[in-house]
Amino acid sequence: MIKHIVQWNHRENFSEAEKKTNAEKIKNELEGLKGKIDGIISINVIINPLETSDRDIILDSEFETEEALQQYQIHPEHVRVSSMVKECVQDRVCVDYQL
Repeated sequence: MIKHIVQWNHRENFSEAEKKTNAEKIKNELEGLKGKIDGIISINVIINPLETSDRDIILDSEFETEEALQQYQIHPEHVRVSSMVKECVQDRVCVDYQL
């Protein structure tokens, strides 16, 4: 299994209400990919981290294989969602590792 974790901060030019709306949309869209892309074991988006956190939104996901992760990254549905996410966030940090 492959663990894929991505973290972002909201863009600063959004109001608090817009940040909340954007985070909810990101969560729904990313978590909705599970039934659309083969190889995803789990996908969970955290939009309410503790105040001690350095990031606002966290994607915590697992894939069957490294190849499944690679296919996810180029899948048209992921590309569509990724484009939407990029409009709302900044400071992307990612780590992938084998379990």
